Amino acid sequence: MEYLYERVAYLRGLCEGLGISEETKEGRVLEEIVEILGEFADAIVELSDKQEELEEYTELIDEDLSELEDDFYEEDDEDDEDEMGYVEVMCPHCGEEIEIDEDLLYDEESDILCPCCDQVIINACDDEDFEEDEIEGEKEN
Repeated sequence: MEYLYERVAYLRGLCEGLGISEETKEGRVLEEIVEILGEFADAIVELSDKQEELEEYTELIDEDLSELEDDFYEEDDEDDEDEMGYVEVMCPHCGEEIEIDEDLLYDEESDILCPCCDQVIINACDDEDFEEDEIEGEKEN
């Protein structure tokens, strides 16, 4: 922005070098124009400085917000991972719909008990007989 000050100084020098007097109407007009241009240069430099401050402040806010998003959404991502891989199954004894971890569903060594009535929903030895159409609902993603 230094060039603005240089240009205004050049105009002042030009007016003085040409011998333009403030006593004439034209001289007063030209001198006032040069003064106004100087004030414009000051205002533009001040605005430019304020703009730079705002950009720096905005970058700091953006960095802080990014850290908050990482912290907040990191926890949400963990929650989503916990919910993945479950299927809904209806208990044939009490009729309650329960979610079963898909890994446990096809585990040949573990019986799956209903948490509501404590009855065996899927017996480990019956695992081969378990069919997909017995699953109520769809896998949650």
